[in-house]
Amino acid sequence: MLCSLTGVHQFEEDIKRSRFLAIAAPVSTVEDAMRFLDAYSVPDATHNCWAYKIGNNYRFNDDGEPGGTAGKPILQAIEGQQCDEVVVLVIRWFGGVKLGTGGLVRAYGGVAAQCLRLADKREIIALSEIDCSCSFSDMALVRSRFEQHGVQVVTEDFDAEGVVWRVAIPVENVPEFENAFTNMTRGQGLFEKVKAPEEQ
Repeated sequence: MLCSLTGVHQFEEDIKRSRFLAIAAPVSTVEDAMRFLDAYSVPDATHNCWAYKIGNNYRFNDDGEPGGTAGKPILQAIEGQQCDEVVVLVIRWFGGVKLGTGGLVRAYGGVAAQCLRLADKREIIALSEIDCSCSFSDMALVRSRFEQHGVQVVTEDFDAEGVVWRVAIPVENVPEFENAFTNMTRGQGLFEKVKAPEEQ
């Protein structure tokens, strides 16, 4: 089960006199993630390291720490906590004691993981987009069943024959709704999958 966060969450820890502050937030686009990083980075801190994951899009940044010791462990923490649509920034204020590469990996990854572990989460429901159309005479009946099947209308258009919808439906509800749609339209309606989540 993939989760995102319900809001911004912070977690702070001192490790060998260095102060680590992790800040995590839900994001739906790369632009959201970059805006968050601009807003929350602390210019006078020693390092502002980060990672985000939005579906198949991900990036991480070590911000001057040795390669692979900060951004990648943060990304691994996101994946380890089964999170998606999330950005995590870990800010470090150096306290005079070097942690070594292994220590840095444990510190950045551990602080990021604990921040995500403690944050309030919401389940991400995978959606399929469907194009469906039916006659005007069936339109009210079909629409009346949308809520029951978790159907969200993306677009609604009309032509000479009736209504044409593009809808988003939780993947697990598609077979049941398709069956109901076929029955309600007596096999006359069009029901066509546009894209599954992994194709987006």
